[in-house]
Amino acid sequence: MEIITQLLVLLEPWWGYLSALVIIIATLIAVKIVSRIFHVVKNRFTTKNDSSLDDVVLDAAKGPVKLGVLLLGVFFAIGSLDVLTAYSAEISTLFTVVFSLYAAYILSKIVGTAIEFYTAEIATKTRTKADDQFLPIIKRAAYGIIFGIVFLIMLNQLGVRVETAIAAMGIGGLAFALALQPTLSNFFSGVYMIIDRPIKIGDYIELDGGDKGTVVDIGWRTTRIRTFTNNIVVIPNNKMADSKIINYNVPNTTLGFVVTGGVAYGSDLDKVEKVALETARNVMKRCNGPGDFKPLFRFNEFGDSSINFKVVMRTKTLPDRYLATHEFIKNLKKRFDEEGIEIPFPQVDIHTDKAKKRRHKR
Repeated sequence: MEIITQLLVLLEPWWGYLSALVIIIATLIAVKIVSRIFHVVKNRFTTKNDSSLDDVVLDAAKGPVKLGVLLLGVFFAIGSLDVLTAYSAEISTLFTVVFSLYAAYILSKIVGTAIEFYTAEIATKTRTKADDQFLPIIKRAAYGIIFGIVFLIMLNQLGVRVETAIAAMGIGGLAFALALQPTLSNFFSGVYMIIDRPIKIGDYIELDGGDKGTVVDIGWRTTRIRTFTNNIVVIPNNKMADSKIINYNVPNTTLGFVVTGGVAYGSDLDKVEKVALETARNVMKRCNGPGDFKPLFRFNEFGDSSINFKVVMRTKTLPDRYLATHEFIKNLKKRFDEEGIEIPFPQVDIHTDKAKKRRHKR
């Protein structure tokens, strides 16, 4: 007994350090136990149903719970050190900041998990793509709000007058908003396009400025379209919102187009119409034309050197349009040659008065 008493007296100067060491070891053991509990619970309960919600919740909660146990262990370990008693106020302030940030982390984890679950389980199964595009924006905004509120609470705990900070933030926020006016305009224009949905990813569009291509991304600031030459055109959302847009995918991807041509004035016009319609029908069959549409033929003007006409055709997709136009021009030229129908060169006939010309020579 005397030996134990002497040993305790000997260890008395180091008792605080030993307590801190024991607490740290116990904390690490507790973290391992928590990790094991989560593993057992996941294996036992998540296999009993088809929903992935419990998997998502357990995976999301595992990290924050382990971190919380570790922070508590560090807090109590530091509190057991007598040598740090003089710095208790500073340590209290430090852990106020740490636990405030931990609370923000927990809240952001909950919100992020809920949004990710909704994205994976619900948003991907809905017909509309608006929620898929909105959710990342909502997630970032939620993170900003959570950390902003926790930051104000943390300032209040530290003795800072929150009213003064809010007023300063309001003035600074106004100046910041004015400086970012173009960016905010693009952001709200992007939100408008996601809600109103004049275009969506995958649509082939043409703007009034002449840009045309397939929409590959609608971001919070810009919209990107891929041109026919496989280049990316980046357009600010406020310009997209103010532009006149031709959407070739609405109401469906079936696309009508016009091919123009001309024949000599001496041609048999009935024969010209018949040959052109036969050629158009054959080309549409080979180039993915809709089966319920019949091509249209109309003579439309007396040109300088030809009688001009238009042929209206349709294809199911835009790329088929280019191939159909190509094939129609080739095959129509071949049929006209076989039928003896002339496609005249541009020409001008000049008629003179021969009598006046003879008098001029005398």
